[in-house]
Amino acid sequence: MRYIFLIAAFNAFFFTILLLQKKKALYDKILVIWLIYLGLYTGIYAFFSETLFTDYPLLSAAFISLLLLHGPLLYLYISALTNQKFRIDHTTQFHFIPFALFNFYLLASLLFPETSEQIRLDHVETEQNVPDLFNLFLVLTVLSGPVYFILAVRLFNNLKINLVNNFSAPESFNLNWLKKLVFTFGIVWTILIVAASVHHIFHFYTLQFCTDGLFLSLSVFVILIGYLGLKQKEIFVQYPDDEKDYVIEREQKYTAQILEEDEAEKLVRSLEDYMTEQKPYLDANLTLPDLAAKLQVPSHHLSRVINEKQGSNFYEYINRYRVEEVKTKLSDTSITNLSLLGIAYESGFNSKSAFNRVFKKMTGMTPSEFKKQLY
Repeated sequence: MRYIFLIAAFNAFFFTILLLQKKKALYDKILVIWLIYLGLYTGIYAFFSETLFTDYPLLSAAFISLLLLHGPLLYLYISALTNQKFRIDHTTQFHFIPFALFNFYLLASLLFPETSEQIRLDHVETEQNVPDLFNLFLVLTVLSGPVYFILAVRLFNNLKINLVNNFSAPESFNLNWLKKLVFTFGIVWTILIVAASVHHIFHFYTLQFCTDGLFLSLSVFVILIGYLGLKQKEIFVQYPDDEKDYVIEREQKYTAQILEEDEAEKLVRSLEDYMTEQKPYLDANLTLPDLAAKLQVPSHHLSRVINEKQGSNFYEYINRYRVEEVKTKLSDTSITNLSLLGIAYESGFNSKSAFNRVFKKMTGMTPSEFKKQLY
């Protein structure tokens, strides 16, 4: 088992070296810190697992407190990866307060030998009652996993919403790696909760068996995050211009910029005229800020009009025009030199799978079925 942990630690440091050779964005810097932490964590456990929890009770408690860093680092990493405006500031420090308090308590207990002697993670015959405050910190450590798992899932869901509100072809962004990352984190912590709870409540199996299972799961996680982290790309990396006004907050209800009803109606007419005459939807990479700039209006005004007046998000709105463009071209008997896929590309779609999925969703039939009924 030790060799598996050492392999995971080696992988963490190896991926760190590879990342350091990249031009580092904020999310890469967070990933470097995370990988170093995971590499040291699994490596130290590989060398000292047999004696750490029995011979060094306070040190082992501090070692367990490091798990409180896992969730915050995941959350900060995904935040930086998916939000171009994310910055490390004083608010992010709150995520590390439980870790700081846990270790402050352990240090303070050194001043009270009768308390420090009661702080143990292993069950021994001579063990006295474990301090309630120590148990509270253990509960916080266990709960931090599910809490940050929920927060990470919310980030992932908000990301999907942000993509369809800003991009006409969000399928070009591969989110599978991020989904695997978030759900792997949830699985790892579920294993921890079940194993730790069973051990401490029922005293089943040994503590080392419990911790070995946890670190085996973490070892798999180390390899996964390192591999996926190297492959990832920032969601907005193709659009790095800070001047572009992306709509990136789900709860933002356009309160920052007031849009009167008559102005909204005027914008609706301008939008429909521009879509019909200029056909911007033919650009497969069209974004909400791009279209807003063409209309010379704020992105949030345009987003509000599309959502409230057209009853759809930006992605759906643009693809309705693309589907109509495809239907028009298919009905044009003079167009004989283009395949279905060729027509799709000329109409603004950028992939066959997206074309088939969107077309069937909006018409109730596949492109091939629609073409057959025309002739």
